[in-house]
Amino acid sequence: MIKDIKDYAYRAELDLPYEEAVEKVTAALKQEGFGVLTEIDVKATLKKKLDADFRRYVILGACNPPLAHRALTAELEIGLLLPCNVIVYEEDGGSVVSIVDPVSMLGVVEDPDLEPVADEARERLRRVAQALRV
Repeated sequence: MIKDIKDYAYRAELDLPYEEAVEKVTAALKQEGFGVLTEIDVKATLKKKLDADFRRYVILGACNPPLAHRALTAELEIGLLLPCNVIVYEEDGGSVVSIVDPVSMLGVVEDPDLEPVADEARERLRRVAQALRV
């Protein structure tokens, strides 16, 4: 199931184990021209830093180089809002994937030159969310 949540993300609930969900979202991102630049293992980080137990949860920093280049050319400081974050976590025997809505993220910057970049990124990431349907 795919749904918009809180006006800033797209969410897909997958009937897949965590590892498979991470692989599936990474492949779907690649199909839309996004690579994963960063991968933050939240569970491992919280265990190491706080000795706190947490579910398996990863933050993927996804980047589409042509879109990033266009955005940075239009507004150099936009790097503060890049890359597009995608999260995957375990829940009730399956996995949840949430993908940030770039229009919401870039909406904090009032620059009309960024609108077409944000719109294109939004459409690509919506297609990623749609591709995750089981």
